[in-house]
Amino acid sequence: MIVDAHTHIWPRWPYRPDVPDSESRGRAENLLLEMDRAGVGAALVVNARIEHAEDNNDYGAEVAAVHRGRLLQVADIDSRFGPDYHRPGAADRLRATIEQCQPVGVSHYLAPDNDGWLLSDEGREFFRVAQDARLLVTLAAPPNWYDDLRDVARRFPGLPIMVNHLAVVMLHPDGIDAGLRLVLDREDVPNLLVKVSGYYYGHERPWDYPYLDRLPIVKAFAENWGVGRMVWSSDWPSLLPHHSYRQALQVLRDHADFLSADDVARIQGGTLETLLRERGHLR
Repeated sequence: MIVDAHTHIWPRWPYRPDVPDSESRGRAENLLLEMDRAGVGAALVVNARIEHAEDNNDYGAEVAAVHRGRLLQVADIDSRFGPDYHRPGAADRLRATIEQCQPVGVSHYLAPDNDGWLLSDEGREFFRVAQDARLLVTLAAPPNWYDDLRDVARRFPGLPIMVNHLAVVMLHPDGIDAGLRLVLDREDVPNLLVKVSGYYYGHERPWDYPYLDRLPIVKAFAENWGVGRMVWSSDWPSLLPHHSYRQALQVLRDHADFLSADDVARIQGGTLETLLRERGHLR
């Protein structure tokens, strides 16, 4: 099964500039249509309670209940754009969200500056609750968080932690190579995984499919972390101004000549499907 590790859905379009079909463009039905056309069996819906989308967890829970086993909710918890970011009580808010939404995972967007929260008592309790609940955790984590993040992954080996969009090394202020030096570490931390997506982030020509100048980043992760720690994602609908859903799949299939067909199949579903089935989220 092909599994998409990172999508969004919106009952109303939250991005700028405005679009004429704001009430429909980001809805789950359009995502499902794209998945059907591309042969994608399931997708994680990563909620983000950004401006104009403060109720995104509610919509994610609603859609996941209707499309059980096809669209799987990853609920937003205390992300940097909300009022509860690193405020005391994160573990209790996580417990309440688990009870309310019953998600397969939780998402947390970290700010550019590392405030030490991951290694704090509050942070550790948060991840302990997530591990005990057999959740996945997805993080938007800039490269300067990775020393702490590896510590969290070692401390909670039963908790799969997936970082967004090639660890957003494309946005590192000192350049991609400097970002990779912070992120890549030959230490084997098998529960710390990277989502392969977001090639257009920080790109001078974000429409420049197939992003051949970004594939060396993918290769660096394959050589350092190994393909077993890589999961494909589309980043739908954020990809729409840049390339199609089908092209999100084809980048690796057609242009990553350093990956075998088995490698691509593992990245595009094998690893994540196994994690989800082990936790009872897919049957």
